[in-house]
Amino acid sequence: MTLPPVPPPASAAAPAADAAATYRERGERAAAALAALAARGDRLANLRLVAFALAAAALAATLWSAAPPLVVPTALLLVLFVWLVVYHRRVDVRRDRAARRVALNAAALARLDRRWDDLPLRHTRRPDPQHPYARDLDVYGPGSLLHLLEQPATPAGGETLAAWLAGAAPPEAIAARQAAVADLAPRLDLRQDLAIQAGLLGDPPPDPEPFLRWSVGAPWLTERPLLLWASRAAPLLLLLTALASATGLVAYPLWLGALALNAGLHLALSGRALEVIDRAVFSEGAFRAYAGALRLVSAADLSSPSLRRLQGRLAADGAPAHVQMERLYRLTGFALPGTHLLYLPVQLATLWNVHLLAVLEGWQRRWGAAAAAAEEGGGGPRRWLAALGEVEALAALAGLAYDNPDWAVPGYAPAASAAGLLDAPGLAHPLLPAAGRVANDVRVGPAGTFLLVTGSNMAGKSTMLRAVGVNVVLAGAGAPVCARAFRLPPLTLWTAMRIEDSLTGGVSTFLAEARRLKAVLDAAGPGLLYLLDEPFRGTNARERRVAVQRVVAHLVARGAIGAVATHDLDLADEPFLAPAARPVHFAETVVDGAAGPGMRFDYLARPGLAQTTNALRVLELVGLPVAPPPGAAAAPGDGG
Repeated sequence: MTLPPVPPPASAAAPAADAAATYRERGERAAAALAALAARGDRLANLRLVAFALAAAALAATLWSAAPPLVVPTALLLVLFVWLVVYHRRVDVRRDRAARRVALNAAALARLDRRWDDLPLRHTRRPDPQHPYARDLDVYGPGSLLHLLEQPATPAGGETLAAWLAGAAPPEAIAARQAAVADLAPRLDLRQDLAIQAGLLGDPPPDPEPFLRWSVGAPWLTERPLLLWASRAAPLLLLLTALASATGLVAYPLWLGALALNAGLHLALSGRALEVIDRAVFSEGAFRAYAGALRLVSAADLSSPSLRRLQGRLAADGAPAHVQMERLYRLTGFALPGTHLLYLPVQLATLWNVHLLAVLEGWQRRWGAAAAAAEEGGGGPRRWLAALGEVEALAALAGLAYDNPDWAVPGYAPAASAAGLLDAPGLAHPLLPAAGRVANDVRVGPAGTFLLVTGSNMAGKSTMLRAVGVNVVLAGAGAPVCARAFRLPPLTLWTAMRIEDSLTGGVSTFLAEARRLKAVLDAAGPGLLYLLDEPFRGTNARERRVAVQRVVAHLVARGAIGAVATHDLDLADEPFLAPAARPVHFAETVVDGAAGPGMRFDYLARPGLAQTTNALRVLELVGLPVAPPPGAAAAPGDGG
């Protein structure tokens, strides 16, 4: 016999209908545009082939017969071919953007339904087991908070968002982010255009760190003026001596000496020039993608103070960041790779990359110094990309607000007046699909109390604790939360839920639990929120109960607030814990179905301690023996 499937609660809310309809309509529009551009691209490819063939035939006929009347048609056909090539490339760019828009709206629909396999996972970050809560609350990895929010396409955007989820900001910073989220949430066009433009960096995007280090470094060539002027004069000398020899002004091949000088300068400078240029040009097209994203942010009509401050960082000294990035893109487009067929002859004749390095260092001197500036209004590439990353992170939080307009904006009580109470009516787990999550009114605190969560296996105890924790993480990042309302004091969050042993480290489950709970106790004090799920499960029932009672008593005595999920129904029997316990429980219903008896859960929290257990019932449903063998005494009770 197997466990019957658990039907979703009848009261579960559907995903935000307006958001889903909008994404679906936008996706269909983009798909139609993509199909039209693909057909146009195919036609252009055929026309290019025809134009090239006609131009080649006309050129051959002109050369073969030396017929002057064919010169003009040949030239026109060649011009037509070049125009078709340029136009085809523009159509391909539009086609790529349409394809990205289709994928973006498909991912948005997958995000609404929590279809994790259909939602791209950009990050490779995995939670540190020592982090206060990241592993227990699915902050990173597949099906995680970062996976749900992950829309930033730049490295700075992804790192910013990950850092916001790793620890709560001060209430003032949270309020500023909430205002920015409210400003960005209705601006769907801006958010999607920004995601598409930043997505042109590629997946994974190139690491900008080598370029950023170069941008704030000291120039190399321009600090050696003798070499700089020699590299400028040598190609000119080669040209003059070559002309003198070609016109017979001099009888000796003086140009060979000039060529030797160029070769010496090439050997001395070109290697260094290539090294620096490779650091500056960290990816083909990256500067252009960044410039487009920076232009979008700079041009947006934003109203929140934090967003306008970020825009100000992109316009330092009256020189917009996107203009400077576009200039850098144009400059780096002139770089001649060392593997190019013409690299050596061009370098020997002109020292091309050396001259380009001098121009790049002019850009470096102007903007690298600004990048290193400590003042808030300073510019420079590192600050530009950091500002862009912050806007992307805010846009990701705004996307969550747009998708879930019924979610609450958390309110923070002032730390001085906070009674240590987290009040969350209608709280649910934000990583579950809307059709499968159940909301409960949850209250944790005030100081001097703890929430005691009991109930049967699979009834919802762990999910409630994780719902509290994940929503606190969202609140600390400045995001909306999955609740009707949400009010809390500034909190530091610690959890002890998914404890694992380590064979290689020689650590048992019990020892791992003990170490984790010691870390929770070390952090205890007013402002701590702890979430403990079946603590000390790695030892016997009698010692477990005593150990948990002692740990919880210390946490309560130190002014922390928290919740403990347990099967030990007599955990709060001790006189010193009974007044502090605020018990709630989950229950199950035994039902008869076509496949036999089973259980159904409504996942609703009820006041008081659990009155039933279901461990032996679960064993029976999966086919394990629960009746004693013949002649053996029956075990008391039915287990928990």
